[in-house]
Amino acid sequence: MKQIPLLINGEFVASQSSQLIDVTNPADNSVIAQVPCATEQEVQAAVASAKEAFKTWRNVAVPERARLMMRYQALLKEHHDEIAEILSQETGKTFDDAKGDVWRGIEVVEQAMNIPALLMGETVENVARGIDTYSYIQPLGVCVGITPFNFPAMIPLWMFPLAIAAGNTFVLKPSEQDPMTPTRLAELFLEAGAPKGVLNIVHGGAKEVDQLLTHEDIKAVSFVGSVPVGQHIYKTATDNMKRAQCFAGAKNHSVIMPDANKAQVLNNLVGASVGAAGQRCMAISVAVFVGKAKEWIPELADMIGQVKPGLWNDKEAGYGPLISPRAKQRVLSLIEQGKQEGAECLVDGSEFSLPGYEAGNWVGPTVFTGVDEQMTIYKEEIFGPVLCCMEVEGLEDAIALVNRNPFGNGTSIFTASGAAARKYQHEIEVGQVGINVPIPVPLPFFSFTGWKNSFYGDLHAYGKQAVRFYTETKTVTSRWFEDDIPHGPNMTISLR
Repeated sequence: MKQIPLLINGEFVASQSSQLIDVTNPADNSVIAQVPCATEQEVQAAVASAKEAFKTWRNVAVPERARLMMRYQALLKEHHDEIAEILSQETGKTFDDAKGDVWRGIEVVEQAMNIPALLMGETVENVARGIDTYSYIQPLGVCVGITPFNFPAMIPLWMFPLAIAAGNTFVLKPSEQDPMTPTRLAELFLEAGAPKGVLNIVHGGAKEVDQLLTHEDIKAVSFVGSVPVGQHIYKTATDNMKRAQCFAGAKNHSVIMPDANKAQVLNNLVGASVGAAGQRCMAISVAVFVGKAKEWIPELADMIGQVKPGLWNDKEAGYGPLISPRAKQRVLSLIEQGKQEGAECLVDGSEFSLPGYEAGNWVGPTVFTGVDEQMTIYKEEIFGPVLCCMEVEGLEDAIALVNRNPFGNGTSIFTASGAAARKYQHEIEVGQVGINVPIPVPLPFFSFTGWKNSFYGDLHAYGKQAVRFYTETKTVTSRWFEDDIPHGPNMTISLR
């Protein structure tokens, strides 16, 4: 059985741990690899390697760091489809979806290539007579990334390229459910010329994470995952005097105005709700129909019901299986609760099974209507191919509904009215807003800006905020006295 290695000090090494976790193919739950829970000594070695590498890496010229990212970007593009195939096999994602996962990560590496401009400080001459003040942007030290199963290429690439380009070193703890993709990313990073110890990878679960969170040499922690884990990581990291950014749960609403383009709305909502089996923090899980737009719900349900799950290499498949039997059982339980609590199930995917792959984690597309705010399927993040439809009378009601929700990751509005769109974007208490765009994930020169219980921290992922998160600002005030200028016919000034 293939065992996933650790990456410590530039070398892929077999863990000495006897505690192994099965990595499975979600389509049939066959075991395709095993991942070790790193020993305490191995975690220590990874951090020590990063700490030692930081001594020299922080002094590498910024353009040279940028060129490393250029080489890495080129390799990621060259191996794009290969990475996507690995990703598909361990997550169950369709090939097209997996390629999108990889590409969105590559876009962040392209942003890291621009690190010289992102590290520019500020300067003011003559803040007082003969005194100048200027600032430098300097790296923190050893940073940690703890990443989820649902985007095993994109989210690690949200983190370590920008952190390393800024002069830090990094320890990555990827999800134990799909570690092969991050391992391939790391192999290509070494091939691009990354020095030993700049990037390290350890595997494991809660115990190994807590060891990183409490380690005295870790300066900053980045996390993406569930609310309970995000809260634990944020509290533990900050209690141990570390900088932390934790992206957590979501319940994303799409508001549909009656003046919207019907065909555009329905086509967008299908993919935004059940695409990737709903296993993404920016999935639309609640569709809010305003006024007469509620008449579109039956047609939407019919379209979603026609989406067929399938294998990663089936070009007709709308999405793949859920990541694990546990995830499947949780989604099925929530679907059943929705029925019991009085929601009308227009499309029921709870009995879906793929012929020949009955042991897989399959859930068919599911649509509820008549959902209210007290129902469990509304209050909890389902993280499956389930859409809840709700009805309100006007835009004010829709805004109030969304703002009452404790999550604030993403939202969208479909409308032909500029005034309605502006009112929505101004008043809504959500970090990322789409206008006639279903899933408003910003490109990497902006930042990923969840609000409320969707994010714990101050500075967000990628974009300028990430560079600020991974750096400190040093302000220098200087004065030079003219009396110190050398004079005389024998004075020699060297510009070398």
